[in-house]
Amino acid sequence: MTIAIDFLGAVGTVTGSQYLVTVGEHRLLVDSGMFQGSPEEVSRNRMAFAFDPAGVEALLLTHAHLDHCGRIPALVKAGFHGRIHATAGTLDLTEIVLRDAAKLQEEAEKRWRRKHPEAADEEEETAVERDQQGQTDEGDMPAVIRQAKPEAMTMTRAALYHDEDVTTTVGLFAPLGYESATEVLPGVTATFHDAGHILGSAIIELRLTDGGETTTVVFSGDLGRCDTPVLRDPTPISHADFVLVESTYGNREHAPMAQAVEELASVVNEVGASRGVLLIPSFAIGRTQELVWELDRLLRDGRIPRLPLYLDSPMASKASDVYLRHPETYDQETAALLHSGDSPLEYPDEQYTNDVDQSKAIRGMPRPLMVVASSGMLTGGRILHHLKDFLPDPACTLLFIGYQGQGTLGYAIQHGAQEARIDGQAFPVRCRIRSISGFSAHADEHELEDWVRNFAAAGGSVASDGKPKRVFVVHGDPDAASAFAERIRADLAVDAYLPGYREHVVLRQ
Repeated sequence: MTIAIDFLGAVGTVTGSQYLVTVGEHRLLVDSGMFQGSPEEVSRNRMAFAFDPAGVEALLLTHAHLDHCGRIPALVKAGFHGRIHATAGTLDLTEIVLRDAAKLQEEAEKRWRRKHPEAADEEEETAVERDQQGQTDEGDMPAVIRQAKPEAMTMTRAALYHDEDVTTTVGLFAPLGYESATEVLPGVTATFHDAGHILGSAIIELRLTDGGETTTVVFSGDLGRCDTPVLRDPTPISHADFVLVESTYGNREHAPMAQAVEELASVVNEVGASRGVLLIPSFAIGRTQELVWELDRLLRDGRIPRLPLYLDSPMASKASDVYLRHPETYDQETAALLHSGDSPLEYPDEQYTNDVDQSKAIRGMPRPLMVVASSGMLTGGRILHHLKDFLPDPACTLLFIGYQGQGTLGYAIQHGAQEARIDGQAFPVRCRIRSISGFSAHADEHELEDWVRNFAAAGGSVASDGKPKRVFVVHGDPDAASAFAERIRADLAVDAYLPGYREHVVLRQ
């Protein structure tokens, strides 16, 4: 029986996670996420899948971020009808993420058609074909995304999918619990372990059995950090034949959490004293909840002034509700606070803005104030409208607390861009730019190595309960992935390999 993996995303880049696993006559997917970055993002996501979706029997989802789940409705639309397995928390969040993504795409299409009335009657199929002109799905796609011009758009020719496609997708959801081995296909057993990245996030362990021989493949998904608020630490695993490990921060070290909190307090106090605006781009799921946790604690301790906090994301509001419904995923400190009747996921002066008019009204609210909006890498969402208002304003501070992938507008601004192009218009960057690395929801180079070290320490390179035959380093920009692969080879004496985009690797013949 042949066991193989096709690396179809999150290779040479940090987005578009998708791995096709072939086990004899059976095929399953791990993740099906969106590529993110330049304005051509939606066009690239429309390219035909590298396989027949109807021939895939199951999909295993590591977590609910868009770069891991965002193309699932497109997959279903193209003919996939298998079960979608993930933890209950992940599936609850994924429905929110996908419905929000469909809504944003529909709104972006309406904006485009208002601006291009001559195309108002154009059929969606024609629009898709026009978007795909000049696009190829070849091995250089990750490089194209990284090297894209630092620009963002709030409009698109045609939505990738619609809310009814999401409804069909949700009908395929099949929740699995942590640490519960489940046969998802004949001879394929999946176990989900807590990854500590966002609520419900999982490391997926696949045991692939043919007769008396078993091959174990472990997908790290996105690994969280140790000793951070709200969620438990990533689960250590010490047995695998093959491992796919993320490398987002494979060449960087995070600041200690205490330092990150001190830096956050300093920025809030600075904004309060100058009666300015603090604008924080953040993923609506995961980082927003942790940021609220820290702001609430700083306010309780008297370390920051009580500034109004606008959470400008309907998805963040719904996601926070999901967090409160799943206390079984919390670490001991957060669970104890909830048990006492206190919520660490609420800030006294927080206001959710659920419609566009409320969002636009923020620009005229009395200062000082704080605004948290998605997306975290400035690739879309309401943050783009706030950038138009606040980038040219010297009284404002743009604070990055998460990773900025190469090719994104966030990366360009973080690295000194003097202007930002949004919807084809140039906006000067006159506001203050700050970055805090300690709030990342991704493990840094040391934490990643410690997680892989669990496999290396087990010893043995043949049995599935020991040292892996090979570690595939994925989900990282080239500099981070290469540095982490070399670190694995040098420090752990394990074969580390950087797969190419769309590379087919046979694990067992």
